[in-house]
Amino acid sequence: MSQDKPTTGQTAPTRKPRVAVLFGGRSSEHAVSCVTAAGVLGAINKDKYEVIPIGIAKTGQWVLAPAETAQWSLAASSLPEVVPSSETVTLAEIGGEHQLIVAAPNQVPQELGAVDVVFPLLHGPFGEDGTVQGLLELSDTRYVGAGVLASAVGMDKHYMKVVFEAAGLHVGPYVVVTDRQWRKDPEAVRKQVDRLGFPVFVKPARAGSSMGISKVDSLEGLDAAIEEARRHDLKLVIEAGIVGREIECAVLEGRGTDAPRTSMPGEISVAGGTHEFYDFNAKYVEDDAAALSCPADMPADAISRVRELAAAAFDAVGAEGLSRVDFFYTPEGELIINEINTMPGFTPKSMYPQMWAATGLGYADLIDELIYLALNRNTGLR
Repeated sequence: MSQDKPTTGQTAPTRKPRVAVLFGGRSSEHAVSCVTAAGVLGAINKDKYEVIPIGIAKTGQWVLAPAETAQWSLAASSLPEVVPSSETVTLAEIGGEHQLIVAAPNQVPQELGAVDVVFPLLHGPFGEDGTVQGLLELSDTRYVGAGVLASAVGMDKHYMKVVFEAAGLHVGPYVVVTDRQWRKDPEAVRKQVDRLGFPVFVKPARAGSSMGISKVDSLEGLDAAIEEARRHDLKLVIEAGIVGREIECAVLEGRGTDAPRTSMPGEISVAGGTHEFYDFNAKYVEDDAAALSCPADMPADAISRVRELAAAAFDAVGAEGLSRVDFFYTPEGELIINEINTMPGFTPKSMYPQMWAATGLGYADLIDELIYLALNRNTGLR
């Protein structure tokens, strides 16, 4: 597969392409989405694109958002948030073009102009799970990233594992706990988990990769971890702890009929004592809590295998645009796939852009390539 640095995208002959950057959302990862938007808004080439920031409040309302990146950056004492407004933004087809409309009570709606592509920087349910992608498909609007099915599969850790197993990828032992199972027979659930052996990781099945996750070292701590995860999703995935290094690989859709492109693999090291695993604070809040080594210190054949498996995972779920694929690399040299993230954290310090930077593709050029791919990909069946 080609690993060459992508060239810049094409521009429209009469005007700059108009890009709606969509962020915020209804999920528990609302603040993470805002931080991601701050990175993209600060780096996108405004000489090449006309950028319209659209925030989604936690109520679900779409609003025109300020373009100042400082408002959306993350500080340990203050999480950024899109607030509701008296004016609501909607997307509608008018005269054959996809127009952004601003409407307010007792006022004539105003047209903001045609939108060429939407960049949905949304994490978690109601954005990363195929719901917004379905809305954009229905409105025949091009957008960055995976489509409806790939987004839904990538969001649901249960069905993600089912698809990976069907594709011949090696996943670790796990059990799925539904709301009905937990309410009807919690003791049966405890027995299932006990058979996995401890430690285990209790995760909401359809939340992001940072929220509601607990490491449990004994059966005594299981119920509390389950209840914490259930605050984010009533369906859970409980995974056996795997002894191994955490290796990640960034995947970028190929152009035309080209195969997916993969970055050099990276390895996360988390500061000992403060964080037992790569949690929300380590990812986004504390600057010195985690470090990325890219390329990871692995034999050349293992690096090649990671890249091959990451591309296979990308194709297995039918992803488009971008994804980050996470693995465990065991002391025996085995690679076990953990998950795929079809809209990974995308701040300049996030692992996905950092891995591409280490592979030779900078942050602004990566944004440009994703927009190019979206502009050149049709909506609908493809």
